[in-house]
Amino acid sequence: MTMLRETWITSFDGLKLFVRDHAPDPAAGRQSETPVVCLPGLTRNSLDFEDFAPRLAAMGRRVLCMDFRGRGRSSFDPSWAANYTPPTYARDVLDIMAAMGIHRAVFVGTSLGGLVSMVLAALRPTALAGVVLNDIGPQIEAAGIARISGHPGAETAVADWPAAVAYLRMVNEGVLPGLDEAGWLRFAQRQFVERPDGGLRPNYDPRISDALRKTTETPIDLWALFNALLPLPTLVVRGALSDLLSDDGVAAMQARKPDLATVTVPGIGHTPSLNEPEAAEAIRSFLAQIA
Repeated sequence: MTMLRETWITSFDGLKLFVRDHAPDPAAGRQSETPVVCLPGLTRNSLDFEDFAPRLAAMGRRVLCMDFRGRGRSSFDPSWAANYTPPTYARDVLDIMAAMGIHRAVFVGTSLGGLVSMVLAALRPTALAGVVLNDIGPQIEAAGIARISGHPGAETAVADWPAAVAYLRMVNEGVLPGLDEAGWLRFAQRQFVERPDGGLRPNYDPRISDALRKTTETPIDLWALFNALLPLPTLVVRGALSDLLSDDGVAAMQARKPDLATVTVPGIGHTPSLNEPEAAEAIRSFLAQIA
């Protein structure tokens, strides 16, 4: 039986960073295996892994899922212009690992979380035992960037959960065509939180959109970061309908790293939940190769 512990770690600059710590199931008999650190997407949080993480813990691995600063239950950053960036998130991850006694891990990074994983590989290669890139790579499609850039921070408060579902369906239905009504409500409950004065607000700092625009004005050399993954076991999970990571992008990654493992999840855009059968099996097989 797995257990979940929720905790906060203080960042180098005094912010509170929220972490969900899933203990491995003793019955699996494999508690000595390398733990897993899950990093969410741009406006997402650790709740995206609430089904995925317990499944890995049941296999005998400790799993940490964090809220980046400015998301979920972590503190918003008043110095957002300087700190809502992948290098700062990477520093936070390393601080959390140190505080929780983890020196080396397999990283599962969704979208932004995958970029942070690449930054970590460049900064502290010994901290990574392997990487799963969820619908992200060094070649990012312009259409996906335009769609994502147009929406973080744009959400205003909504009156209730049906309104939140309606908004998220409008923005995401093209990339999540198979989600049922219960799934849309669950998605909304991760993306919005109740306000003390009534209604709902997005579950992240709206200044993320301003920080994203600043980042795109001075782009990072993502291929240079991807090169840091060349010595590491790496799996790319791609949604077949993704507008951010194309087939050509995956092929370019394979040309640079011939041992790259890949899987495509049918009927899903940006991003797969990692609970789809194709993704789950690929990740299970990938982790089986990493003690």
